Amino acid sequence: MPTPLALDYVVLRIVPRVAREEFVNTGVILYAPTVRFLGCRIALDARRVRALDPGADVAAIEQHLDGVRAVCEGAAAAGELARLTATERFQWLAAPRSTVIQPSPIRTGVCQDPLTALAELFVELVG
Repeated sequence: MPTPLALDYVVLRIVPRVAREEFVNTGVILYAPTVRFLGCRIALDARRVRALDPGADVAAIEQHLDGVRAVCEGAAAAGELARLTATERFQWLAAPRSTVIQPSPIRTGVCQDPLTALAELFVELVG
């Protein structure tokens, strides 16, 4: 049996009206340091976001979520952040902030395969 891998993850939340603190889960970022895996799954449910704020700028939110993906992947489009290590990128993405896109507190766990764990967490927490 393979050795279980430690993992950390955050749930990405869309908080269209920060003062109200209502949110919609929109993605999961998972980091498994022993295998240097950093991945995310994101899907914006515009209908749910607009239920919390009919005036939400969904197009702008989607652009910012694309930026999150780029940082997570280490894509050149992410600029200087892309050059950080996977650990540093995860820490940057998981840092608390009071903007429309907010990460949950960091959660921990174990898995056999980070990609499978990411898919399962996404279904459970977002889907």
